Amino acid sequence: MGESVVLALGGVDLTIEEGEFLSITGASGSGKSTLMHIIGCLDRPTSGAVEFQGRMVSAMNERQLAQIRNQHVGFVFQTFNLINRTTALDNVCVPLMYTRRSFSRKTARKALERVGLGPRASHKPSEMSGGECQRVAIARAIVNNPSLLLADEPTGNLDSWTSEQIIKTFHELRAGGITVVLVTHEMDIAVQADRMIHMRDGRIVEDAVVDENRRVEVLALTRNAHERMAREEPAASTQSPSARLASGA
Repeated sequence: MGESVVLALGGVDLTIEEGEFLSITGASGSGKSTLMHIIGCLDRPTSGAVEFQGRMVSAMNERQLAQIRNQHVGFVFQTFNLINRTTALDNVCVPLMYTRRSFSRKTARKALERVGLGPRASHKPSEMSGGECQRVAIARAIVNNPSLLLADEPTGNLDSWTSEQIIKTFHELRAGGITVVLVTHEMDIAVQADRMIHMRDGRIVEDAVVDENRRVEVLALTRNAHERMAREEPAASTQSPSARLASGA
């Protein structure tokens, strides 16, 4: 079998300022997750350069990259990846065990309080809602006090109200000095950031500040689309099988 090369990213030139809340959006296969992995020092580009806080990380070895990730980057994913048999507090403690320095459970408790879950510290994931589990995951991501928080589809498994609470948490963390980079395919989530990047075929096709007018416009379009789908679904479900077949449903 011959070898094939897939160009996941090409010609990307991006600067993320300290304390910024940036969203990266695009269809599946657009390169947004690959870009996030490179920003978070999970992957290295085959060409070009990546600089993190003045350090050329694209030339670092795996041990050095792991050190950058452990000390400076927090990760939040669509699936919470929590340990079900342990409490929220113990879940948040996990990254502290790999720092090779003594730590206090007070540090983990402060991270939970920072995301509004101090009273839920002794609860296990099975005793919490999806939104609470995601906030535990966020607390775990920030327990080492990273300068950069990367969130990959963090609202993908959540309802709209809970998603708003998670976005509110990100804004609060940004206000506290953490740079937030959010990867999502949902436009109504992407426009909640202060700056939005849209990707297509491994390239950045839009890089714009999100002002209030743009945010209101996109949210209104999304709401109208959801309402239209809600109206159409009952009508489709009441058709007889033969009517659906005839209409191509």
